[in-house]
Amino acid sequence: MLTKEILQALKGYTETMQKNVTFVVQTGEHSKREELVKFLSDIAGVSDKLNVEERDTNGELRSSISFLLEADGEDTGIRFSGIPGGHEFNSLILAMLHAAGTELKLDDSVKSMVKAVNEPMHFEVFISLSCHNCPEVVQALNQFALLNPNIKAEMIDGGLYQNLIQERDIQGVPSVYLNDELFANGKVDASVLINKLLERDPSLKGANKGEALPLQDVTVIGGGPAGVASAIYSARKGLKVTVVAETFGGQVKDTMGIENLISVPKTTGPQLVGNLMEHVRDYDITLKEHVRVDTIEKGNIKTITLSSGEQIRTRTLIVATGARWRELGVPGEKENVGNGVAYCPHCDGPFFKGKDVAVIGGGNSGIEAALDLAGIVKSVTVFEFMPELKADKVLVDQALKRDNITIIKNAATRQITAEGGKVNGIEYQDRATEEVQNLPLSGVFVQIGLVPNSQFMKDVVETTQHGEIVIDTKCQTSEPGIFAAGDVTTVPYKQIVISMGEGAKASLAAFEYLLSHEVDESEDASVAA
Repeated sequence: MLTKEILQALKGYTETMQKNVTFVVQTGEHSKREELVKFLSDIAGVSDKLNVEERDTNGELRSSISFLLEADGEDTGIRFSGIPGGHEFNSLILAMLHAAGTELKLDDSVKSMVKAVNEPMHFEVFISLSCHNCPEVVQALNQFALLNPNIKAEMIDGGLYQNLIQERDIQGVPSVYLNDELFANGKVDASVLINKLLERDPSLKGANKGEALPLQDVTVIGGGPAGVASAIYSARKGLKVTVVAETFGGQVKDTMGIENLISVPKTTGPQLVGNLMEHVRDYDITLKEHVRVDTIEKGNIKTITLSSGEQIRTRTLIVATGARWRELGVPGEKENVGNGVAYCPHCDGPFFKGKDVAVIGGGNSGIEAALDLAGIVKSVTVFEFMPELKADKVLVDQALKRDNITIIKNAATRQITAEGGKVNGIEYQDRATEEVQNLPLSGVFVQIGLVPNSQFMKDVVETTQHGEIVIDTKCQTSEPGIFAAGDVTTVPYKQIVISMGEGAKASLAAFEYLLSHEVDESEDASVAA
């Protein structure tokens, strides 16, 4: 399972370990146990600071294919139930290195909030090894456990615990449970976890005691292609720059195949996001990740209040918050998210192996989703509201070649039906004949476009009826000193390459604004006393 190249790379990573780490495996019998022990032993073999121990943990571990991590003999709170290969291999290695003393990649304000949790919390994260979104959740919760002894985090491979999957009616990953109750499922990332912790205990917001940032020249809200381009261009001008990113990478993270980013023949969303982060770290840019903007106070100096309770004062602001998946808004959609209704075919497709599913939407995203699912499920039916598909011809041609893809055009989805807590069909209307029909199926993947993430800007700048921020040719909004770029704006054609260009343009416009607008802090009403 582990090649010589991987083991050699691991050996290099472990050279800076400050603590001894032990993989404690629960004793017992299981068909996969020998594979697990060998897997961990191979990893442990790269350093004398790593060890594998088989032990009866007196109920601390779920089964004989579960293990926990100890650092210098102390329980870290991190557990894995299953063999963390695939996308979760990085989760294991990061857990090992963080337990051994490698610095955690969490913002100080987030660390303060997690450390302030004073109740016992046992998180269970049900994952699929093919899910590219799951590792972020596992890795975040593992760091929570390392920060606070009240917190335990357990990764559970749904493929090896089918009884639990059926018992809890889980049809999508990641699915996060806290103290045996559903905490979050569907589109979950680290920011969702933190926001839900704040909802559960608002007092955590006051836990941040760090020093406030000095006055910033440019604050960028959003960590996708537009936001990163804005930040880098601003930093290259020698400006003080902060990026606030609830989810670094944004929608790009969910895009598996990218073949139209000029000069890059082929890449994936996760790879591109990794490259964006690497580029940001080349510059003196402050990154506030996994927190959202709650309020913005206008003025010559703008004051931004974050969900962590922190405030950032800035001379200019660039909003590049992108967009999110649009919902159908029909009966049965929200009620069945995680129980047959999904938005990410890459994450949840494996749960519908051999079953009939539908994809709502005939644009590029919808046809790409259908093609991805066709290799897993029994059949895919694509529903397009308009008389013709909007997807690129090359994608449509590929879909038409698949025997298990059916395309129904000019169809309006009326409702998603369910029985026993699981989706069992879709009701749709032929828009030409007005005839209503029902199609039995097990899953519905919604791919009908995006909604701009601009709700927090509603009373700050002018927006369209659809929520897009109105900008001019220099990305200037209706409020002086506030600029916007990318999918959140009125700029047409929501593409990665366009967002990058718009982000660069917004930065140059902000720099031009700064040159012509000197601000005396002592005279500005928004300066905190």
